[in-house]
Amino acid sequence: MYLLTIIEKNMKKKNLMLTAIALFTTLAFSQDLATTAVDTFEDTVPNYKFSVSTTWLTFANFGPEKTNTHHYEFHFGYKLSPKDKIGIKVATWKLFAPMGIQLWDPLFLKESEFFPGRLRESGIGFTYQRLLWKGLFTTVEILPLMKTYLDENNKKIGSGFKLYTTYHFGYHITVFKDRMFIEPQVHCNYWPIDTNVPQRFKEKESKWNNYFLFEPNLYIGVNL
Repeated sequence: MYLLTIIEKNMKKKNLMLTAIALFTTLAFSQDLATTAVDTFEDTVPNYKFSVSTTWLTFANFGPEKTNTHHYEFHFGYKLSPKDKIGIKVATWKLFAPMGIQLWDPLFLKESEFFPGRLRESGIGFTYQRLLWKGLFTTVEILPLMKTYLDENNKKIGSGFKLYTTYHFGYHITVFKDRMFIEPQVHCNYWPIDTNVPQRFKEKESKWNNYFLFEPNLYIGVNL
């Protein structure tokens, strides 16, 4: 009897140990499967850090030379987090009228308000975008601009500096599995610093404010 009791106790210990080993193996295997599943999911979901984008205005440089702004603008972005993106903005354009004439003003695009020549502005600046909810975002862009004033004969008559800032609200839409995106948006523009304006240009500029409200825009970009 004593021997049978010892054997029975040993068998119970072995069964308990085998059960524990089986349970541990099952948990470990399940964890490996879960980890593999997560890794597989992460491998299939794109996680692009870089982007290049431009405004629709870059593709609209045609039509009469008198009102052609020769607008070229590019953004090079880097995603800090799923909600935060910083970037570098490179832009150039040639204005034929003051920026401060609002869209709804009767004098908007009226030749009576045109400059006595053209104003070319070019610069490199910085951008920050914050994703608020789903695709909704806000963006701040700060663009220092070097100005060149040209007369009616396209001859340089002056130069200056402008600090140009824009404040955007829009919606980020991805296409082609997040490879491309479009961003319809509205922004308000404000330039607190504007130096060395020639007198003839100042006569046109002084009638208007140093801001432009509710400009509609569309950015088009690719993720890299």
